[in-house]
Amino acid sequence: MNRGPSSVIDLSALERNLAVVRKIVNKKTVIAIVKADAYGHGSVEISRRLVSLGVDRLAVAFTGEAKLLREAGIRAGIIVLFDRASIEDYFTYSLIPVIQDRESALAFSREASRRGTKVRVHVKVDTGMGRVGFAPETAVDEIAGIAGMEGIELEGLMSHFSEADLGDRSFAVSQLDVFSVIRDAVSARIGRRPLCHIANSAAVLSFPDAVLDAARPGLLLYGCSPFNEDYGLTPLMNVRTNLLAVRRLRTGTPVSYGRTFVTRRESEIAVVPAGYADGYNRLFSNNAEMLVRGRRAPVVGRVCMDLTMLDVTGIGGVREGDEVVLLGRQGDETITAAELAGRINTIPYEIVTSLGSRARREYVN
Repeated sequence: MNRGPSSVIDLSALERNLAVVRKIVNKKTVIAIVKADAYGHGSVEISRRLVSLGVDRLAVAFTGEAKLLREAGIRAGIIVLFDRASIEDYFTYSLIPVIQDRESALAFSREASRRGTKVRVHVKVDTGMGRVGFAPETAVDEIAGIAGMEGIELEGLMSHFSEADLGDRSFAVSQLDVFSVIRDAVSARIGRRPLCHIANSAAVLSFPDAVLDAARPGLLLYGCSPFNEDYGLTPLMNVRTNLLAVRRLRTGTPVSYGRTFVTRRESEIAVVPAGYADGYNRLFSNNAEMLVRGRRAPVVGRVCMDLTMLDVTGIGGVREGDEVVLLGRQGDETITAAELAGRINTIPYEIVTSLGSRARREYVN
């Protein structure tokens, strides 16, 4: 038996979700976020499909992710959001760095000049995220200076919302206002307007004014909404495995570590060959459900490293080898990333990256 579950990725759902995004942003540029192995969906296959659908800009976190795409034959523009350690890679693999500070800009300028070429860059402004980027107070002068450096082509200007997914968007509005002032001032100083983008998935759905020249959807493409409404999105990921065993236990029998669950009746307990080593969070202990024969079966006892137990009493006919779905649809029932995230006070991003990155992947069209 192979370790853990498999993840079936529906690429036709990706196409439908991209259509939803394009309808919202109209003719604005879509910069597809494929970092973290496309949120656990497999960056190479996801990027291939996105490029085939006309997406010409992708974004990753680090150069290693970008190199993987280039080595797989993907030729779209690739923006690298954070990495500045391997400057040579940007030239070797034709990557687009995001400049966070003047020192990085100078380093890229020197390398481009040495090679007798230019490097396209996007510059980041910190409008309230507090991680990286130029402070608003100095951003205009710094960015204008970078635009004038030898070997630098200022292609884009960007920032990032810290809470566009909240009901109260007042801080997001203030971030957009700050960014807009800087955008206009920079454009006036350099005599043209760079490609400006700040809208993430939440902003695409709920804050149309934030969709400037481009949008950066991530979670949306994978069929998850940061809000309670699904917006017509279709999740790509279905994580499933097959039952390892089905046991009949007497009343009063403890299940798993710590005896946190004890049967209150004669029970059928199914053993699932997946646990926290496979990305199924230990906080799901006595606090989640899986799908067996199209029915919901509660997780009972503590989730183990390799195994999780379900109470399948009353479902009927459950046998060793039956399919069990951890995330996704079976029959008329669906377990969503949002549901699982809500059970353990986290976000859908963590659910799909945790489960998807450790499962064997299969792609369907």
